[in-house]
Amino acid sequence: MNTNNYPVITIDLVLDRRNTRDVLTAVLHSILFHRLFGTVKPKTFEVLDVTMPGVDDPEIKQLVDSRVDAFWKAMEGGIHKRGQIIVTFSEKRPRKTWFISAEEEVPWEQWTINAEIRQPVTDKDRHAFDAELASALTKSLQTMLTHTSSERGRSVVPLITNAQSISPFPYKIVVKVGGSEIAG
Repeated sequence: MNTNNYPVITIDLVLDRRNTRDVLTAVLHSILFHRLFGTVKPKTFEVLDVTMPGVDDPEIKQLVDSRVDAFWKAMEGGIHKRGQIIVTFSEKRPRKTWFISAEEEVPWEQWTINAEIRQPVTDKDRHAFDAELASALTKSLQTMLTHTSSERGRSVVPLITNAQSISPFPYKIVVKVGGSEIAG
C-alpha cells in the first residue's frame, strides 16, 4: 500500500535470462522518455517485436546501463531471482530550519518495476514465455501512456522552472534485490 502523497506506478515483469538486460533497459528508457520534460532526442528499442521509446543521451544510457548491470549481477550472484528497480522523480523545495535555509528533494512520482527471472525449459515453453513477456511489455507501455496522459499523471508534475537540462527535476534509479539496495 502506498502511504506516500505521490503516485506509485507498478510494472510487473517475468523475464528470461537471455532478455533480462534488453527488457529492463527498454522499460527504464521508456519511463524516462515519458518523464524527463527537457529536450529529449528520441530513440527506439525493439524487444520481442515490441517497439519502445527511449532517450538518446550518453548520461542517461550510462545511468540505465549501470542500474541494469547492478540488477543483473545481484541476480546472478545471489539466491534471489526477484528484485525491483525503482525510479523516483522529485522536485527541489526550500527547507527552512532554524539557522539554515536548504533544499530538500520531495518525490512527486515513483515507478516500481518488479522483475522476476525464470528459465523456460523447452522450446515450446520459451515461445509461450516470450509471448507473455511481449504482452507484458505492451501492457507496460499502455500503463505509461495512460498514466502520463491522465489528469492525475499530469497534475502531479511540479511547475517547470528550469528547462536548461534534459530533466528539470532530480530523479534517481534504485535497484533492490532481497529487500536490500544494491549499489550501481
